[in-house]
Amino acid sequence: MTSALPGRARGPLSDDVASWLTQKISSGQWPLDSRIPSEPVLIEELGVSRGTLREAIKALSHVGMLEVRRGDGTYVRATNEFDGTARQVYQQHSDQDVLQLRFALDTQAARLAVNAATTEQIKRLRELLGTRRDAWIAQDYESWVEADWQFHLTVAEASGNSLLGEVYRSFEEVFHGTKMQQRLREGFDGCLSAGHEELLSAIEKRDEASAADSVNTNLDYCMSWAVRDSRQ
Repeated sequence: MTSALPGRARGPLSDDVASWLTQKISSGQWPLDSRIPSEPVLIEELGVSRGTLREAIKALSHVGMLEVRRGDGTYVRATNEFDGTARQVYQQHSDQDVLQLRFALDTQAARLAVNAATTEQIKRLRELLGTRRDAWIAQDYESWVEADWQFHLTVAEASGNSLLGEVYRSFEEVFHGTKMQQRLREGFDGCLSAGHEELLSAIEKRDEASAADSVNTNLDYCMSWAVRDSRQ
C-alpha cells in the first residue's frame, strides 16, 4: 500500500498525519463546516494505523480546527490553528468582553483604513452597506448578519495590516453565533449609520478622527444591548 504522506520527518508519525490533514483544510480541499473522509478511507489513503490517525485528529481538535461528533463524523471548524484557538477563547468570554476587545481592534482598523483603503475596497464597502440595509428592511436577519460581518471584515482588511485582518477573521463564528442575538431583538436599530455609512464617509474623506468616533458610537450602542442582555 502506497501512503499519501510525503517523506518522513523526525518526530511522531501522528505529527506528519496532522500536517497532511492541516494542508487539506488550509488548501480548501476540505471546506469549513464540511465533514472530512471517514476513518477507513483516511487509513487506506495514508497507510497508517487507526491509533495514529486518531492521535492526529485529536491534536487538531484541541486547537479547534476539527470537531469530532461521535456517531456522525469529524468536521472542519477552522482553517488554521490561530482561528481555531481564537474562536475557542472567544466562546469562553461574555458579549461585553468581546465588544471591549472590538473597541481596540475596530478603532485601529478604521484609522488605518482611512489611509490604506483602495478604490475597490471602498466600492465593496458601499455594496455591503446596501445589502445590509435591504436585508434589514426585508427582515432577512441571516443575510443582514452576513452583510454586517463582511462589512467589518472588509474594513479590517482595508487597514493594510494582514495580521489585524487575520485576527478579525477569527471573530466570524462569534459574529454569527450568540454574540449577535442582541441585534435581532425588537427595538435594535439594524440600520445604524454610526460605524457603517458614517464610517465609510470618513474613510472616503480620509478623516481618521471621524472614523474612530463613528466606530466608538456604534460599539457604545452595541454595548448597551449587551449590558441589557446580561441583566435579564
